[in-house]
Amino acid sequence: MSDARAVRIATRGSDLALAQARHVAARIERELGRATELVVVTTSGDRIQDRPLAKIGGKGLFVKEIEQALLEERADVAVHSAKDLPARLADGCALAAFPERVDARDALVARAGGATLGALPRGARVGTGSTRRIAQLLAARPDLVVVPLRGNVPTRIAKLESESLDAVVLACAGLDRLGLAAHVRERIDTARMLPAVCQGTLALETRADDALRADIARLEDARVAPGARAERAFLVRLGGDCTVPLAAHATPVDGAPGRLRLRALLANEDGSVILRDEGEADARDAEGLGARAAERVLDGGGRALLEQLRARAGAAP
Repeated sequence: MSDARAVRIATRGSDLALAQARHVAARIERELGRATELVVVTTSGDRIQDRPLAKIGGKGLFVKEIEQALLEERADVAVHSAKDLPARLADGCALAAFPERVDARDALVARAGGATLGALPRGARVGTGSTRRIAQLLAARPDLVVVPLRGNVPTRIAKLESESLDAVVLACAGLDRLGLAAHVRERIDTARMLPAVCQGTLALETRADDALRADIARLEDARVAPGARAERAFLVRLGGDCTVPLAAHATPVDGAPGRLRLRALLANEDGSVILRDEGEADARDAEGLGARAAERVLDGGGRALLEQLRARAGAAP
């Protein structure tokens, strides 16, 4: 690249977001030969910490101001935890690359040593702010008391003591990236708790018409991108947001190079209804794989379930 101007990287200001942005900055400097600078953006989701995301506009609240920084050319590329991306990006923005994925599983962080989800005492208080986690926790353990939880990763861990919780459920990826893996009591098998769409994956967003987009695309991991696109296609077709407990996880098919398996689900809030789907396709048809899974879920009762979920969300104070 001939342009010597520093690449401005938009990021939230949390410890995790900054660690991720610095990791991407190092790759841009090393692999693209460009200087970088961080542009820290405070989002609505960061400012509003006293209410569940589902009640205040969903996970897009972590993205809106960052996309605005791109569109106003105050930044050139944004680094996201891909699971925070809403189904629809802002007009004029585009996903340029999925550069890496680490452990996609959910983690149980508990006060008691040796604790697992199955071994938590009856009536245990478990903190999470995710509708997806709530539905699957209650499906597995309807006796649990789920306590709403917001805040960054260290804050949520601290709430084990400050709110007398027995456990909190967080993403393994965030704990690993922050060097906090020692807090993990159990990495919950995906057969028991299916991850959020693109959990553990980084996403790089640029302006759709920016020449930089093609250069940032060079950072994409070809092993990661098809699965991320399959999962996002499921999300996009369902129009998912924080009011909708849904999950999707794509993995390579053992013994079949170039093929993906996608497991996906849509649930109600308490996990008493869970609609599941599983399918395979060539990795080159990743988006089709995700879209077809969504259609099967919709045809299997998902349309009515989505109407109920959105009606209840709209009626909530």
